[in-house]
Amino acid sequence: MKNGSCSLFILLIIFALALASCHETTPSTVTETPVVEEPLPPFVGECYGIPRSNYQIDTVKLPANSLLEGFLRSEHVAEHHLRGLGFRIDSIFSVKRFRAGKETYFFRNDDSSVAYWVYRHSPEAYLLVGFTGDSVTVRYDSLSVSHQLSLSHAKVESSLWNAMRESGAQPELALRLSDLFAWSVDFFGLTSGDEFVTVYDKRFVADQEVGLGRIYTAYYIHGKDTLKAYSFEQDSSFSYWDAQGNSLRKAFLKAPLSFTRISSHFSYGRMHPILKIVRAHTGVDYAAPMGTPVMALGDGTVIGKGYERGGGNFVKIRHNGVYTTGYLHLSKFAKGIQVGSRVQQSDVIGYVGMTGYATGPHLDFRVWKNGTPINPLTLDSPSDTPIKEELRPAFEQAMRQQDSVLRSLQTVRVEVAKNLESRGNEREGE
Repeated sequence: MKNGSCSLFILLIIFALALASCHETTPSTVTETPVVEEPLPPFVGECYGIPRSNYQIDTVKLPANSLLEGFLRSEHVAEHHLRGLGFRIDSIFSVKRFRAGKETYFFRNDDSSVAYWVYRHSPEAYLLVGFTGDSVTVRYDSLSVSHQLSLSHAKVESSLWNAMRESGAQPELALRLSDLFAWSVDFFGLTSGDEFVTVYDKRFVADQEVGLGRIYTAYYIHGKDTLKAYSFEQDSSFSYWDAQGNSLRKAFLKAPLSFTRISSHFSYGRMHPILKIVRAHTGVDYAAPMGTPVMALGDGTVIGKGYERGGGNFVKIRHNGVYTTGYLHLSKFAKGIQVGSRVQQSDVIGYVGMTGYATGPHLDFRVWKNGTPINPLTLDSPSDTPIKEELRPAFEQAMRQQDSVLRSLQTVRVEVAKNLESRGNEREGE
């Protein structure tokens, strides 16, 4: 691990209770694709370098299916400013990136003419267009972003997503953890009482949380067993490793799609739901909404693609000389998937459907080991490259530092909870 990485965690320990602020630092049609609004901080004109008190500010969302120039014209941007504006914007910010529903701000002079237009592309990234006299300036920039070291402790009752909400963390953290532990934790098999403890950065713009930064450490607690994930740099890349120095990245994903349920298990004596006869089902059915992306379990070559009466649309991938996987009942195939195509782990190869013999949308997932069907849920996946021996002392030091940060944050959380409880009791006694 580089010296800078070691220093990072020393600083994290010192500043575990504080905020560590830093800076991160042609005609076109607005797409009609609806957007899910990201959390936006309260509007602050000065954060764009514009003195807010000098202007009247209107907030207007981009309409769907409208020409950008037409939209700006409807907001009374001068005609001589519009000439060639689309091409100037496209030179630094692709017009294809505009999305209907995003907030924009018009800074107007006393006579209602537009002095500035700001398009909020994300909580921190923005496009600013200035109109002064006969000149137009265009700038794409980012707002100042601060980071706060945080601790999340979520206890699963129904789902990890709900557990994150109940713990006060952003549900997005559930997705990040599912990616981090994708090769080690069966997220279809989480049980009530399972716990996730995470040390990570929260990102803020204008004192409002706008997203997640880096995850430093994560624990998954299942009964008496605890799986720990530590961030560490090897070969110029940060990744996550268990306490023994094994990479949490496995040769295969734990499952080929995200957040659903198992509707049928591997069995040699299952009653077929349509044929009403007992026949082998050498796979696992994952019930999921129609169109859910299906991912390749690991790197490999597509050796089969097509349609069969029972399995519907299917893809078959050979990963190595031992393992092959199959994906059945797809509604459609991903673009570019052909026999002979090379795919990488997590590549989308198709989408959940109900083609063939199916009573509802689901993925029938199958695994063969040396040509023999095996239960996908018992697939033993080897670890990727472990920590190199020459880096092991640095890795062990990093583990100790990260554990120390976690304990410090846990202590602070307990003390804060005690203080709040004490104040509550005092108020009740008044």
